[in-house]
Amino acid sequence: MLERLLRLHQPDDFARLRAGGRVYRHPAMLLSLLPNGLPHNRYGFITSKQIGGAVLRNRTRRLLREAIRKLHPRISTGYDFVLIARHELTKQSLMDYELTIESLLRQARVVV
Repeated sequence: MLERLLRLHQPDDFARLRAGGRVYRHPAMLLSLLPNGLPHNRYGFITSKQIGGAVLRNRTRRLLREAIRKLHPRISTGYDFVLIARHELTKQSLMDYELTIESLLRQARVVV
């Protein structure tokens, strides 16, 4: 489970990333990131109702958190990340989630 310290919760944080964050795109997901000035990363997850019902959205968020938990040690520190799921993501496995996120992190040049 991803530690509470590493999660974005406040609407202001999400708004700050939306307004000033750098966005990287993949057919299944968007990644927005912005330096946070902290010694650790924070992660936020957005799954809109366009993805499907509550069960599917919650499953998608759980898989996103698990994929980030596995990749976290390899990610450069000092950033806020928001992952926005698209409908195509719901058809993928956990391994595909990890590969998709890693691909976006490589585009952003923040993965070691």
